[in-house]
Amino acid sequence: MGFHMLDLVPVILIALVVIGPKALQSLSRNMGKGLGQAKDMKDQVLSELPIEEFTKVTRQIPMSPQQAIQMLLTPSEKEKEPEAKEK
Repeated sequence: MGFHMLDLVPVILIALVVIGPKALQSLSRNMGKGLGQAKDMKDQVLSELPIEEFTKVTRQIPMSPQQAIQMLLTPSEKEKEPEAKEK
């Protein structure tokens, strides 16, 4: 199952009959403008995000169960430093 372009034909025909051609044209134009504004806002938000911090965090995420187990069993650098200071 999925959505196909042919599924739009009955929807458009019913909308054309119910609200008329001029209103449908105006509605479509306004929806297009709204989508354009939403895309501009998305691009603006993405340009303001600190991408470097996200890449640092995502490098720490294990990609497989084996990597997760290895990360749990291997002490990290932060845990090794306090042990060295105590001795």
